[in-house]
Amino acid sequence: QVQLVESGGGLVQAGDSLRISCAASGRTPGRTLSNNYWAWFRQAPGKEREFVAAINSPGSSTYYLDSVKGRFTISRDPAKNTLYLQMNSLKPEDTAAYYCATKGFPGSVYPISAYDSWGQGTQVTVSS
Repeated sequence: QVQLVESGGGLVQAGDSLRISCAASGRTPGRTLSNNYWAWFRQAPGKEREFVAAINSPGSSTYYLDSVKGRFTISRDPAKNTLYLQMNSLKPEDTAAYYCATKGFPGSVYPISAYDSWGQGTQVTVSS
C-alpha cells in the first residue's frame, strides 16, 4: 500500500500564496508509483470532501475544480516521489484540510471512492 504524507499547510492572508506537498512511498500490489493518478481533495468544516486537482503520473494531463482554475497548479516530481499543489491568490473559501490521494488507471479522477490511498491531511487557513 502507498503511504502518503502531506506537509506545508498553514495560516495565510487572503491573496497570499502557499505550496503544499505530499511525499509518497511504498506501492500498491500490481501498480508502481509511475502508473497512477495523483490528486488533491479538500474538506472544510461541516462540508463534504471535494475534488480539487489531479495529475497523471507522466504529468501530461491535469484536472481542476472550476473554482481553483487559474489560481492552483498541481505538479509532481517523480525523482522525489512528491506531489505538489501551488496555491496562489488564496481566498477565505479555500480554507480546508487538504488531502492527497492516489488511484490506478483507468477511470475518472473525480470520485472520492476511486482513490485507494490517502494521506492524513494538512490544514490550510486563509484569513480575510
